[in-house]
Amino acid sequence: MKLQTEKDQKEIKKHGNYEFPVHVSLEKIQAYEQNSFPWHWHPEIEFTWVMSGQIEYFVNNEKNLLSQGEGLFCNSNALHSGYMVEQKDCNYLSVTFHPRFIYGYENSLLQTKYVDFITANESWHSLKLQKDVEWHQNVIGQLQKIYRMSQNPPADYELQVHLILAGIWQSLYRYYCSLPVSEQQPQKHLARLKEILSYIQAHYTQELTLDEISEHVNICKSECCRFFKKYMKMTIFDYILFLRVQSSLSLLREGESVTKTSVMTGFSTPAYYGQIFKRYMGCSPSRYRKEHMRIPS
Repeated sequence: MKLQTEKDQKEIKKHGNYEFPVHVSLEKIQAYEQNSFPWHWHPEIEFTWVMSGQIEYFVNNEKNLLSQGEGLFCNSNALHSGYMVEQKDCNYLSVTFHPRFIYGYENSLLQTKYVDFITANESWHSLKLQKDVEWHQNVIGQLQKIYRMSQNPPADYELQVHLILAGIWQSLYRYYCSLPVSEQQPQKHLARLKEILSYIQAHYTQELTLDEISEHVNICKSECCRFFKKYMKMTIFDYILFLRVQSSLSLLREGESVTKTSVMTGFSTPAYYGQIFKRYMGCSPSRYRKEHMRIPS
């Protein structure tokens, strides 16, 4: 499985529909290529509950190690990614929903007072739901209830889901309201980070230099490197290589040659492509192509 994103890393996948913008799904980290889902964002809010195993879950500039029984609140528009831990699979429940499912219509009091208060604050990009915090476990219990209902939806399923998610949101609102005023000040880094990611996404198949990236966001090269590594937990160069390898997988599965794939995804030589591919995927591009190439029906 490959996560599909637009050039600015916004996820393409639909989370429910306009009439009922809620998506409930069971996920396995092993189902994703490279045993991870790459950096992306979406306007929907996402709750995760780990059913078994562990997952390294990054949100903006924070790393969370989630174990069985724990969960995570990921805010609207927050950049996030997830990685396998110690080569062991992780099964988890994902519940995503658009903020308007809580507030109803634009500029309502529910939106301006209760929803925007949280979603507009970039410093509240995520919250780990822990085993030893009672209200955290209450939230996880409500997520489990949504999942059970989704398996055999009652006649008033949508209404029950709305009531449960509104209750969860009330718990979040009360928590964030209790924080000191100093912790309620929004950060301003997310727009710059998305701008860098968008530029890399648009140009990763070409020869891409640090000079070009830093100039695009109007900061010096050293600050650009420091800023990117602080929030992405990897260097710009490593991220470009990761993105190129990710993008090459679909070409190999379609039967494209290793040489042409290396050129199309921005590698200088097929040999260098093979070296980097093996570092990330644990095998050569030719072996991956042989084992995963789609056979025309």
